[in-house]
Amino acid sequence: FAYVASHDLQEPLRMVTSFLTQLQKKYENELDERAHQYIHFATDGASRMRQIILDLLAYSRIGREEDAPITVDVAKTVLDVLALNNRVIQENEASVHFENLPEIHGYATPLFQLFQNLIANAIRYRKKDEKPVIHIRHSENKTHWQFSIADNGIGIESRFQQKIFVIFQRLHNKSAYPGTGIGLAICRKIVEVHKGEIWVDSELNVGSTFHFTIAKS
Repeated sequence: FAYVASHDLQEPLRMVTSFLTQLQKKYENELDERAHQYIHFATDGASRMRQIILDLLAYSRIGREEDAPITVDVAKTVLDVLALNNRVIQENEASVHFENLPEIHGYATPLFQLFQNLIANAIRYRKKDEKPVIHIRHSENKTHWQFSIADNGIGIESRFQQKIFVIFQRLHNKSAYPGTGIGLAICRKIVEVHKGEIWVDSELNVGSTFHFTIAKS
């Protein structure tokens, strides 16, 4: 259902965006500033709607992997995430610290997405006057691996620390911190598929540490 719905919803969005672009090009010299602003609002809305659809599709697919779990090198996964986010890391002068991360048993693509979402959030929700510093650590017990991703960002008020894992829940205006409100819900679902839990310790204006566990088998 999610796949069919996403396909059917994306097509009219593409059409709306296409016609708005043509309208702007053809009548560029005839439209006043307010008309150009309206076109920008419309195309921006269509773009955000498309991203919401794509995120919903990703959310619906979690736990439906056809492949069997494999051995995942977490250090390599993190390095791949950092390579993907290299431009953003450089622009924000962020530093990411980790060492001796283990190999674990799980689904490679969802685990990549899990680290991608949490690292990207640690950079996105930075303090304006401070360079992002991120530490990734791990520990283990008999049944689970536990990971933590700590940052020095804006932090989260205690009353919102459970709310952030609910789909479509946002704490900030999209103009200040962009996003669809699905990323942490995706993280929670990925962790649950791996028979684990996810939670956050955070202090406003100090930073956040996201913890999650992954079952060993």
